[in-house]
Amino acid sequence: MSQADATVTASPVPPRDGDPAITPEVVADHGLSPEEYERVRTVMGRDPTFTELGVFSAMWSEHCGYKNSKRLLRLLPTKAPWVIQGPGENAGVIDVGDGYALAFKIESHNHPSAVEPYQGAATGVGGILRDIFTMGARPVAVLDSLRFGDLDSGRVRYLFSGVVSGVGDYGNCVGIPNIGGEVVFDRGYEGNPIVNAMCLGLMKHEDLITAVASGDGAPLMAVGARTGRDGIHGATFASEELSEDADESSRPQVQVGDPFTEKLLLEASLELIASGAISGIQDMGAAGITSSASEMAGRGGSGVEIEMSAVPVREAGMTPYEILLSESQERMLVVAEPGQEDEVRRILEKWELEAAVIGRVTDDGKFRVLENGRVVADIPALPLTEGCPTYEREGVESEEIRALREADLGEHLIPEGDLTRSFLLLLGSPNVASKQWIYHQYDTTVRSSTAVRPGGDAGVIRIRGTNRAVAATTDCNGRLVYLEPKTGAMAAVAEAARNLVCVGAVPTAITNNLNFGNPLKAHIYHQLREAVLGMRDACEAFETPVTGGNVSLFNETDGRAIYPTPVIGMVGIIEDVSRITSNSFREAGDDILLLGANTGELGGSEYLYVTAGLVAGQPPSIDLEGERALQQAVLQMNHERLLASAHDCSQGGLASTLAECALGNGEALLGVRAEIDEELRPVVSLFGESHGRVVISCDPNNTAEVLRIARLHEVPARRIGSVTPASEGFSLTVRGGVVSAPVDRLARAFFDAIPSIMDASPTTGP
Repeated sequence: MSQADATVTASPVPPRDGDPAITPEVVADHGLSPEEYERVRTVMGRDPTFTELGVFSAMWSEHCGYKNSKRLLRLLPTKAPWVIQGPGENAGVIDVGDGYALAFKIESHNHPSAVEPYQGAATGVGGILRDIFTMGARPVAVLDSLRFGDLDSGRVRYLFSGVVSGVGDYGNCVGIPNIGGEVVFDRGYEGNPIVNAMCLGLMKHEDLITAVASGDGAPLMAVGARTGRDGIHGATFASEELSEDADESSRPQVQVGDPFTEKLLLEASLELIASGAISGIQDMGAAGITSSASEMAGRGGSGVEIEMSAVPVREAGMTPYEILLSESQERMLVVAEPGQEDEVRRILEKWELEAAVIGRVTDDGKFRVLENGRVVADIPALPLTEGCPTYEREGVESEEIRALREADLGEHLIPEGDLTRSFLLLLGSPNVASKQWIYHQYDTTVRSSTAVRPGGDAGVIRIRGTNRAVAATTDCNGRLVYLEPKTGAMAAVAEAARNLVCVGAVPTAITNNLNFGNPLKAHIYHQLREAVLGMRDACEAFETPVTGGNVSLFNETDGRAIYPTPVIGMVGIIEDVSRITSNSFREAGDDILLLGANTGELGGSEYLYVTAGLVAGQPPSIDLEGERALQQAVLQMNHERLLASAHDCSQGGLASTLAECALGNGEALLGVRAEIDEELRPVVSLFGESHGRVVISCDPNNTAEVLRIARLHEVPARRIGSVTPASEGFSLTVRGGVVSAPVDRLARAFFDAIPSIMDASPTTGP
């Protein structure tokens, strides 16, 4: 039996006046199974009090304890010479050269955003910012990965507009540029929007600090905002399915953010870390004081004692249960150096914030809570973090999904001739169309370090004082994971890597956000397990270790699960900012080349969804060795300054990719004249979403050298056409098919799609 599971007889704690009795119904309401409750009793050596039950409920929830995913996550590669801090801390940290380190992480706020989209998304951004600056890094950029149902639904438009406003307002107020991400619309997310936020932070190596509570007697201090009743049991709420009437009943579990306080807390925290007055710091995120205190104690092999009456609160009459489990925003727990309490207060007062000693570090290994000196909780600390029960469940593929994958798509491959109408329909799909309506609501250049804004293959931030930059992207195609989880997850990692090399960055590491349904269902657990295995294989092939992330399970409404969506947040390093490559064509007369090969796979494509409302078929296969070779080839072409542009070919297929390259951000339109000579059906050549493809353009004088490098890396490559003036239009022909249209017609379809829906259609609130 491990130390975390060992039976420890906890000190007797009499019931607190006013607390309810512990009944099977109360236990169930706290998200614990009867077997898990018996495990709590074994750990305690007695029945827990109501306050103690709340603590176990939060720490043994899926959101904090990862009980259905921890065993799988251990399969992922996490180490490399450039990894400074891997999983287990607030954020992962890698070396990016010249003495700098990059802290980065992605987190979800799915359930809160389904109930209250503005605050759910805003506080998601706030939480991920705090994860970064508690490592000692200054946040320099955020990205977001968002998913909603189809935009023809008024409720979806309400959720979409609320989330976008929440993301934009919070980041804009704090002054952190939003440099990219992704947005997907599909009926598979109708009941549960997915809101994942990623943040990057830069620091010098010596500025790194970790969230460890050590040193018997060291003061524990709450800093930042006061504690209220918002967000109580948010961690448990995030670990259960929603129901259609969840809006009103769940709203009190949604936190309320204040970005102006967050900005002050950011500056105060970085000054605290630099002052040497503290030895540890952690965000009071999910499960509030409970998680921050117990996790810091667990990492330090110590205990903590906290006095509830000393915690600054903003509402009278709060019970220890409420104070411990509140998820009020903009709060930190710090371990001060003994004798430095006044210095901590001075720094917080400078930033117009509070700091209060609420307890101390102990050496007895207990999580002890007092109320006016009386013990109300006395729990062995290690079982809270290391003793959470973990499960390896049976996973069985759904026969329904297998049938979808094996569906005959023959009738959808027949169309030939003029396919312009289908192409314009595809280009105007919200999934392919320009996302300017979204990112024009974000400040993308604040702090003046943004080198590549949203709309490119990856966002890029310069490292001031150097020639270096860091690039980041978020990627996943949930339809492909739904149809075939392992290859779909591989494809997400591969697409992220292609996006990075297209801007000139070397893929370096990932953070992941695993968004899935209820893992207690065999077919959902099958999706989760296979996706993790696919992610493992791709990360090993690309040498991109996983430094941390988040798991969000139980994304279901009334039993209907989202598509399995393992979002990949990948970062890469650019050693010379002058080599950054654009995704849009630059000059008329440049050659257009296709790296990689079109294949005969149409399964899971946007074309099928738009033209037939269908998510079915065999998804495109993936060749990890070929993907790695493609990455190396593009990076060499970039290093030798041969490329005018490079753009990953993915959703919408080759025709949409060429249009995106020609249209750019709408400021300098160009045309295309291209021809594909191959035996495939025209629909597949034009709209298939084969992996391992990049469209590049270059000066004709460089074409021969580009083709030579492709051959050197054994990457299929061919010249398919040329960039033309916009006046010559867009023309793409394949054997038996053609798309042809004036460029301004493409521009209207591409840039007006989302604004026309959002501006013309009313939203429907909760």
